[in-house]
Amino acid sequence: MAQTFAVAGLTPQLWDDQFFRDYVRQSRYRRYMGTSAMDMIQVNEQLTKKRGDTITFALVNELTGAGVTGNSTLKGNEERLNSRSHALTVDVLRHAVAVDDWDVQKSAIDLRNASRVQLQEWSRKTLRDSITNALGQIDGVNFTSSTVAQRNTWVANNEDRVLFGDNTGNFNATFATATFAVSAGETLTPNILSLMKRQAQKASPKVRPISVKEVDQEWYVCFIGPNAWRDLTEDNPTTNALTLANRDARVRGVDNPLFTGDSLVWDGMILREIPEIAQLEASLSSTGVRLEPVYLCGAQAVGLAWAQRTKSTTDTDDYEFLHGVGVQEIRRIEKLRFGTAAGADTTTPKDHGIFTGFISAPSD
Repeated sequence: MAQTFAVAGLTPQLWDDQFFRDYVRQSRYRRYMGTSAMDMIQVNEQLTKKRGDTITFALVNELTGAGVTGNSTLKGNEERLNSRSHALTVDVLRHAVAVDDWDVQKSAIDLRNASRVQLQEWSRKTLRDSITNALGQIDGVNFTSSTVAQRNTWVANNEDRVLFGDNTGNFNATFATATFAVSAGETLTPNILSLMKRQAQKASPKVRPISVKEVDQEWYVCFIGPNAWRDLTEDNPTTNALTLANRDARVRGVDNPLFTGDSLVWDGMILREIPEIAQLEASLSSTGVRLEPVYLCGAQAVGLAWAQRTKSTTDTDDYEFLHGVGVQEIRRIEKLRFGTAAGADTTTPKDHGIFTGFISAPSD
């Protein structure tokens, strides 16, 4: 039995609401979450108001037709709305901590209230890791758990949404062959990021940019692992175009993002370092080159379905000697994808809002 205890000072509902808001707000992905089809991480909470275990995301692609002008007839010249869907089946996520009266007596801190901090940190990390894993998923399977066959199918279906190294010529429908083509010198540069952006814009359908609240224009967002970030920002720092642009064209002094570790910008892209991406490194090449993924994200890259927000659970055991507090949610997080076969949402799936690059990222 999971043992839990009550938290003094807050009603359960207030505790749950505050806990949820605080840990979600602390996520480094929070600024990219929203409920519309224009958000990078689209949040859907339909099941918090009704029964069910599946939430369907409607995936919308841009219109490409020219329309009509003047007195031309519109009827018969309509453009078919190219909309597909992606269904997420939610699941329960729980954790709890327990403490007994003797531990409380011995401790110099309030262990019962300290449990809230620990559970909140666990929830924050779990949300972060779930989103990070979703960015690298191979058709719904975490990259590290995917098979050779699954990776080959994924890369063949996403030819216009993947780049290996610094040029499109490295592509191969066999995943291992493509990764083996990446040489040690093909580390992340501003030019590679710009190439990824151009390829994402030319993809069919294109990866749609998003509107970020901090800046009133459309952007892509790139999530980059620590070793790739090192190469992007520290290689030849006196001549690196990215470093010079952010040093000279943005706020000066200690608030410059080069010093604070905040987002950098380049060529219509917001760049963010995500240390946990290092855990998703791809297969080593035939020459032992370590690869790291880079995710260029646009609208509807990831779906986050909540059927139940944070709910606290409380209990006592052993004649009220053992006390604990637990939290539970019902949710699911996945990379959104759509079927490309005629009339089928799941056949020959393609990533909807993510362009993935695999680049050389040697260990320190």
